[in-house]
Amino acid sequence: MARLVVRDVVITTLLLGLFAAIGTAVVAWVHAATEARIAENRLQMTRTRVTQVLEGLDYDNDPVTDYHRVSDDRLGGEDLPVWIARRGTEVVGVALSAIAPDGYSGDIHLLVGIDRTGTVRGVRITQHRETPGLGDDIEVERSDWIHDFRGRSLGDPPIERWRVRRDGGVFDQFTGATVTPRAVVRAVRNALLYFEANSEELLALPPPEEDEVLIIDPAVPEIPDHVTPTERLPEAEPPGELLQ
Repeated sequence: MARLVVRDVVITTLLLGLFAAIGTAVVAWVHAATEARIAENRLQMTRTRVTQVLEGLDYDNDPVTDYHRVSDDRLGGEDLPVWIARRGTEVVGVALSAIAPDGYSGDIHLLVGIDRTGTVRGVRITQHRETPGLGDDIEVERSDWIHDFRGRSLGDPPIERWRVRRDGGVFDQFTGATVTPRAVVRAVRNALLYFEANSEELLALPPPEEDEVLIIDPAVPEIPDHVTPTERLPEAEPPGELLQ
């Protein structure tokens, strides 16, 4: 009888160990497959966004493998990537990463495409936590608002009119939401100011020695899934706040 008990215990232990090993292997395989797919999706998203903000430029390199990192208060952070568009050896445009720290619900991350003349080719929001159904009209998938930056420069409109209409500028705000578009307008304007002050260095950046891909930072929140809240609260408006 004792031998049967010992044998049953051994068999049970072996079976549990086998099931545990199989389970661990399956989890590891699923994780590896999922991780590879997530990385591929992020790469595709980065390439799409960079291509969108460089729309209309004639370049023959792959900007996601041609990048540098820059730091400046006007861009809102340190070690922010700038993707380079080249035709041959000439830099024809850049896609600057920028952070608007004054969104209604926190940081708003965006890409600003600028050609060598200092003209905006496109702007796209990459991450934010603005109010769904209200502040998220900054997303190109939600509205055409972001397209109003295309073709703009520091002279069009004049620098003092790089504001939302409520503050005396030329850019629309959203119904019930001014804080969010105000933050984005300020960030785009500041990116243009950065480019103007550093264009000589940016347009002389050398190509990378190796083709290493750089994707949009996955450590920050992505654009959230769209939901329809049961009750929408208007964004708080500090009275008289203007662009600084």
